[in-house]
Amino acid sequence: MSKLFRLFFIFFILTCNSHGEIKLTFGLYSADKPTVMVTNFRPILNHLEQRLSEHFSQDVHIRLQVFSTYKKGVEAIASGEVDFTQLGPASYVFAKIAEPALQIIAMENQNGQKIFKGVICIRADSSITSIKDLKGKSFAFGNPRSTIGRYLSQNHMMSEGIYASDLKEYDYLGRHDTVGTAVNAGDYDAGALKEGTFKKLIAKGAKLKKLVEFNNVTKPWVARKGLDGNLIDAIREALLNLTTVEILQGISKQGFLLGDDNDYEETRRAISLNKYFYIVRDESRKKENKND
Repeated sequence: MSKLFRLFFIFFILTCNSHGEIKLTFGLYSADKPTVMVTNFRPILNHLEQRLSEHFSQDVHIRLQVFSTYKKGVEAIASGEVDFTQLGPASYVFAKIAEPALQIIAMENQNGQKIFKGVICIRADSSITSIKDLKGKSFAFGNPRSTIGRYLSQNHMMSEGIYASDLKEYDYLGRHDTVGTAVNAGDYDAGALKEGTFKKLIAKGAKLKKLVEFNNVTKPWVARKGLDGNLIDAIREALLNLTTVEILQGISKQGFLLGDDNDYEETRRAISLNKYFYIVRDESRKKENKND
């Protein structure tokens, strides 16, 4: 076989492969352990691969990439490093600022609604009975970019007259499960985390109870700028028609609903007001965050 023929043959094979499959990358940031997130999301991505392959009559492969921080996850979709992603509400707001051309594919469905719960928890044996009792206590927040772990929990505390300087100390611990585990261990008097993680910790034996709960809008699945419209429509259709419990159980949702940028106005408002939580802030009480 001549060198010229071998080069032509290699080019032919590569060309066939490029036209014979569609490759996509789905991004996540580690709100939980990366291994847990892969286990939770892979069934949905496998479902999408199957449905998209049928729709386009081509093999579709979706690579899952988990980023170590919220910031990296936001940057990945804003820059087009990944094709589509799941974002928390606050992360979506920041990503949309960075790249206004991002499109919402669908929003997660929580019992037919676009609302799920955040929780401020305490130990089961705690004497704390109200938000006002947090004055002089220690508090564990989540990631500095977390909707529940920071923005909504701090907004709720402000509504009850508790600000950063009222706390004995506070830290940003990153993942929701880390917050719950730290409160359960007695390292902090209270902490903010999503209700789903709170329930999982309780099921594993954690001695925690809710102090308060508050509403949060469900998470959007977002497409990067420039992703082919036919692909976006096909992904949206597959998600909206997904109702299989076994596939969805990893994200603890009942499926997907149509979503719009306006669904995140309350999140934008909480972010815009967040600076007031620190308005009488004592810098010596805030430890350096390593998760941002």
